[in-house]
Amino acid sequence: MLICGIDIGKNYHEACVIDETGRKLAKTLRFPNTTAGAGTLMDYFHGCNPDKQTIVVGMEATGHYWLSLYCFLFDQGFQVNVINPLQSDAVRNLFLRKAKNDAKDSFLIAETIRIGRFSNTELADEDILALRQLCRHRMDLVDYIADQKRKIIGVMDRVFPEYQHFFTDMFGKTSKELLDVAVTPEELLAVPTEELCAILKKASRGRFGEAKAEEIRAAAQNSFGITIATSAFALQLRQLLEMIDLLERQLNELDFEIEQRMNKLNTCITTCPGVGKVLGAVILSEIGDISRFPEPKKLVAFVGIDPSVHQSGEFTGTQNKMSKRGSPHLRRAIWLAATVAAFHDPVLSAFYQKKRAEGKHHYTAIGAVARKLTLIIYAVLRDKKPYVPNC
Repeated sequence: MLICGIDIGKNYHEACVIDETGRKLAKTLRFPNTTAGAGTLMDYFHGCNPDKQTIVVGMEATGHYWLSLYCFLFDQGFQVNVINPLQSDAVRNLFLRKAKNDAKDSFLIAETIRIGRFSNTELADEDILALRQLCRHRMDLVDYIADQKRKIIGVMDRVFPEYQHFFTDMFGKTSKELLDVAVTPEELLAVPTEELCAILKKASRGRFGEAKAEEIRAAAQNSFGITIATSAFALQLRQLLEMIDLLERQLNELDFEIEQRMNKLNTCITTCPGVGKVLGAVILSEIGDISRFPEPKKLVAFVGIDPSVHQSGEFTGTQNKMSKRGSPHLRRAIWLAATVAAFHDPVLSAFYQKKRAEGKHHYTAIGAVARKLTLIIYAVLRDKKPYVPNC
C-alpha cells in the first residue's frame, strides 16, 4: 500500500507519495486545482506506482478548497481520508526541525495517514450537504442583516437620536412603515399630522394614533441631531432599509426551502428541547451521520463544548473553559437551543436552576445545559425516537 498526502491550496495543491515505511517515492508534485491538474496527479500516481499497489489519499479539511479534488478522487475509486489540520500539526511536533512549506506539509499529511492517528471527515450525502450549505448561508445572512441594522442605528443616533424611544423595536412593522416615508426630522416635519397619524394607525392596527404622531413631531421639532449633510445620511438610511427588506425576503425564501428539505428527511431532531425546524436543520446538517460518533462524548467534543484540560505534574487547572475546537456552526445552534430549553423544558430548566443555585454564572449554567442537550440530541438521532422528558 502507498500513501499520498495532499496539501490543499486555493489555486494549487501539493502531493507527496510515501510507502508503508515512510520513505518518499518521488519528489512532491505541485499541480493546479483544475481538471488538467487532476490529470497530472493521476500521471504522478502512475509514475510512483509501477507495481499498481493500492494508493490511500489523505488531505486536510482546508476551507472548501478540498471538495472538488475529493469528489474527483472519490469518483476515481480512491480511499480518501480528510483530516483536521490539528492532527497533522501534532505529527509536525514529532520532528525537531520546525519547517513549514507545501512540500513538507504534504509529507506530514501522508505521515499522519501512515501512523493512523487521525479521525476521518467524511463527505456527507447529497441531501445533508445541500442542507448544510443552505443553513450556513442562512447564518451568514442573519449576521449580515444584523450588521446592517447596527449601521442604521448608528446613523439614526446622529441624525435623529430621539427616534429610538418611539418604538420598542426600530425594525418592527410600524417603525419600518414610518421610515419608508421619512428618515430625518426634517422629512418627518414635512409630513402632515393627519397623514402621519394614518400611517401609524394602519401599521400598528390602531395601537398608535394622534398622540404618537404628535409625540414624534414634537421630538422632530426639537431634535438634537446633526443639521449638516442630512441629505447624505438620509440617502444612506434609505438604501440600508431597502437592503434589509431584500435580505429579509431572501431569508424567508431560505427558511421555506430549509423547511421543505427537513420535511423530506423525516427526522425526530425537532422533538429535542429548544430545537425548531431551522436550528434542527443546522444541527442535523452539521452532525451528518450520527454513527460516525461511537459514543456521546465524541459528539460533545465535535460540538466543542467539552472543557479544555490543563494539567502538569501536581497541578490540575480548575478554571477550565470550553475547548471550542469543534464545529462553530453546530456549537452556535446548540447554544441557542440550550438558551431556550433552559427556561422551557422541565428537565433542563431544573438542571439550569440547580447550576445557578450552586453559584454558577448564567453562561456557565447555559454551557452545562448545552452539554446535556447534546447528549439528548445524540440519543434521539442514534435511536431515531422522539425526545420524551423524564419528569
